[in-house]
Amino acid sequence: MSWGCPMSPNAAGASSPSESISVAPPLAQTPLHAFHLRHGAKMVPFAGYAMPLQYPAGLLQEHRHTRRAAGLFDVSHMGQIVLRPRSGEVAEAARALEAVIPIDVLGLAEGRQRYAFLTDAAGGILDDLMVAHLPGRLVVVVNAANKAADTAHLRATLPDSVAVEPVLGGLIALQGPNAAAALGRLLGHPADLEAMRFMDVREVAIFGAPCLVSRSGYTGEDGFEIAVPAEAAEALAEALIADASVLPVGLGARDSLRLEAGLPLHGADIDPGTSPVEAGLAWAISPVRRSGGARVGGFPGAARILEEITRGPARRRVGLRPEGRAPVRAGAMLFADAAADEAIGHVTSGGFGPSLEAPVAMGFVPAALAAPGTRVFAELRGTRLPLVVSRLPFVPAGFKRG
Repeated sequence: MSWGCPMSPNAAGASSPSESISVAPPLAQTPLHAFHLRHGAKMVPFAGYAMPLQYPAGLLQEHRHTRRAAGLFDVSHMGQIVLRPRSGEVAEAARALEAVIPIDVLGLAEGRQRYAFLTDAAGGILDDLMVAHLPGRLVVVVNAANKAADTAHLRATLPDSVAVEPVLGGLIALQGPNAAAALGRLLGHPADLEAMRFMDVREVAIFGAPCLVSRSGYTGEDGFEIAVPAEAAEALAEALIADASVLPVGLGARDSLRLEAGLPLHGADIDPGTSPVEAGLAWAISPVRRSGGARVGGFPGAARILEEITRGPARRRVGLRPEGRAPVRAGAMLFADAAADEAIGHVTSGGFGPSLEAPVAMGFVPAALAAPGTRVFAELRGTRLPLVVSRLPFVPAGFKRG
């Protein structure tokens, strides 16, 4: 998708050829752009795209409707990358990918996907992602802001025997306790779809278009993510919101939902300065990659990451519950007590949790202060506000695991 070219000075009305005018590249549009405008979305720039912040129902209603029924999200700005082994043997691509991520890809069964992350030589998180095993290929979904860098990284680090193919198309998330029923009604309740459990992935024809459906999402609720050809995305979205239980939802509620679910956002809660262990993501590092056997380590940053798994990190990502009603936002510094001069950490995400009717936040504190119930203080406009370290997630997950 083209980002366009800077406007020439003369075209912009400059008085002489020597003047230069800096023009931001135009925002890209997802295949659902017209859908958003038709349904009254407030559009904002996000990761180079024009994206819906909210619809007329508003953030609070969109958030609460997703928790009790189903919300439809446009996540087409995310990057979709196919890793295709030229030999046709998926194990070849899996083995190659294990050299750049600390996850058991070789043990990933066909029709399943796993949460993963790209790490750098210092053990930091370049990006977090999902990797799925489909017939003849692996499919990786990465964050929108990182998709160009991730594609270049994979092409530079994977062998020539594995083709790295970015995919352009729509990606729709249907999330909430009624998501399965709504999708089932649309598709005629196919048995293989209804039998899907959390992290299953299937190739499904929807309205005659080849789609990739995974039972996953980033809200903490049961739901699906549907990769759909661009030309079929709008019809699918309209058909889904025609169901009375489904409401279109924007970025605002998507952020408050993932915050309540304790899910990290790359670029905020995790980044190249954060290790997976500090971030509380060591659970994603498969046992075969961390202890015993020939496949231990071998990924960037393994020395630091495996050391932190064994000995523990110096700091940890934790949930934080402000004791008052004032939300504590990202960037607020954290202190061990109300009079301390030196900060001990900082808030990485924060806001109001509509499901809890209270503010919630996440941040990093020293490991010694990471136990639930520990009291710390955030500085807000020159005042120290008390917060209590809390277990994550703030709202129990509703995934279909059985």
